[in-house]
Amino acid sequence: MEAGFLEGARGQLFYVLHPPVRAQLRGSVLYVHPFAEELNKSRRMVALQARRLAGMGFAVMIPDLHGCGDSLGDFGDARWDLWMEDLDRCLDWLLHRYSEPVIPWGLRLGCVLVGDWLGIRGIRPAATLYWQPVPRGELFLTQFLRLRMAAGMMGGNKETTSLLRSRLDAGEALEVAGYSLSPELAAKLATARLAPPPAGPLHWLEVVMGDAAELPPASQRIVETWRQGGVTVNAAAVSGEPFWISQEIVEVPALLDVTAEHLAASL
Repeated sequence: MEAGFLEGARGQLFYVLHPPVRAQLRGSVLYVHPFAEELNKSRRMVALQARRLAGMGFAVMIPDLHGCGDSLGDFGDARWDLWMEDLDRCLDWLLHRYSEPVIPWGLRLGCVLVGDWLGIRGIRPAATLYWQPVPRGELFLTQFLRLRMAAGMMGGNKETTSLLRSRLDAGEALEVAGYSLSPELAAKLATARLAPPPAGPLHWLEVVMGDAAELPPASQRIVETWRQGGVTVNAAAVSGEPFWISQEIVEVPALLDVTAEHLAASL
């Protein structure tokens, strides 16, 4: 493993690279992290998966986008289009070190960013990996604002999501769970939609609570719609805890196993 900084669209980006252990490269994986605190909660699982994939012959790059993690900038400076420019720089850097085939790997809202980025840039990946994809940015934004509402109730300050949305629409930045949410980023989230990759198979993998490991109905509907539209979607669910929001850092070994199996079968 190596770590360092590269020049992003607006300052230095921190990255971790897991080089392929095998002499023959199987592919270059670019990870796109989730939103706000979910990034930190998921680092353990992402690192474990990256090591697993490196052992299979993949080069895995894990960057922090602008305003996130250890990269330059504050979260309040983050913008959707800026993140896509950062992904451009990361992909160029990764392919300069290694080569195609390219496999984007998104987690949660990172899946929405991946789909948007691939479509706008015209990138045709060999395969794409979605972990726990968020179907709509607007739903995610509402859930994120509820964190502020819950904190406000404990302090006797009652707010509603519609009131908070109105303040964002008026150009006010809001602090939510320790993160400054800009009106520009909020506006983009409100219109963002999950999209399939323009090429290659999509591996849609989710973690669900309980013993019956199957995709939630909402996810099943999206997968079926995409399949009817000609997208090759390999979907699976495993039992485990939602590591991206758990209070304690948890591991879901079954997700690591099924991810390795899916990528090994397609590349």
